[in-house]
Amino acid sequence: MDFKKVLAFLARDFEVNGVSYALIGGIALGALGIIRATVDLDFLVKKDDLKKVREIMESHGYKTVYESENVSQYLSELKPFGSVDFLHAFRPVSLSMLGRAGRIKVFDGEIEIPVLQPEDIVGLKVQALANNSERREWELADIKRVFEKYGQELDWDRLRYYFELFDLGDLYYEYRKRIK
Repeated sequence: MDFKKVLAFLARDFEVNGVSYALIGGIALGALGIIRATVDLDFLVKKDDLKKVREIMESHGYKTVYESENVSQYLSELKPFGSVDFLHAFRPVSLSMLGRAGRIKVFDGEIEIPVLQPEDIVGLKVQALANNSERREWELADIKRVFEKYGQELDWDRLRYYFELFDLGDLYYEYRKRIK
C-alpha cells in the first residue's frame, strides 16, 4: 500500500467535504513517534459522516467489503490503494476522542492530519484487547510502546477510565506501577 499517496488524497477529500475524522492504528502510532509494521490505514470517523466517507471511497475505486454499526472496511483492487478501515464514532467516548485529536504533520511534513492523542489510541487498543483475545499480544505490545514513549506525560486518569470501562483495571494498575 502506498500510505503517503492514499493518506494525501483521503485527507484532502475529507477536509473538503467536512468529514470529522482522525487517524488511528499503526500509522497514527508512527505519527506519534512509535514505529511498527502495518498493512492498512485506520480512521475514527464521525458516524454522521459515513455517507460522505462512502462517496469519497467509491470515487477512488474502493469497494465496501464489510460494514456494521461500529466499523466499515474498504478495499481497492489497485494494490497501491490497499485496505482502509473506519471505526464509527457515535458514542460520547469516541466523539470526545475525535474532539481531542491534534493535527500532526507526517511524511516529512508533507501531509497534516488529525491524529488521536496517545491516551485515546490506548483506549481503542484496550477495547480491541477486550473484544478479541486473539489480538492480546499485539495490542499489549502497542500499549507498552505508548507507555514507554510518553510515560508521565500521559493522562493516567483517562487511561484508568478506559481500562476500567472494559473490566481491565488490574492491567491498568500493573502498568501504572511500572511507569512512575
